Amino acid sequence: MKETALSVFRQPPDRLNCAQSVVHAWCEVTGDTAITVADFKPFGSGKAPEGLCGAVYAACQLAPDRAETLKAAFAAQLGSLYCREIREAKVHPCATCVAQAAELLAGSE
Repeated sequence: MKETALSVFRQPPDRLNCAQSVVHAWCEVTGDTAITVADFKPFGSGKAPEGLCGAVYAACQLAPDRAETLKAAFAAQLGSLYCREIREAKVHPCATCVAQAAELLAGSE
């Protein structure tokens, strides 16, 4: 799932944001058609609720029963759940967030 998410993140022609990339990978791998990539366009670039990273926000929406576990693992790996904090630290690029969220999500299936 991680490779699928990274293959579309900010890549032409669609230039999907972090949240959309995770959703795209989920839909491709699971065949889930109940959710659409377009629904997650508003949640990239720190615009997810509470300033969450869009990638982890999307993962939590896709696996709500594991949201707290996903958040804890994501924060442990990247140092924060919040886009602004992650970007200001300049330690992890957004692609790392996409990869981590997709990998954690894949483990939750």
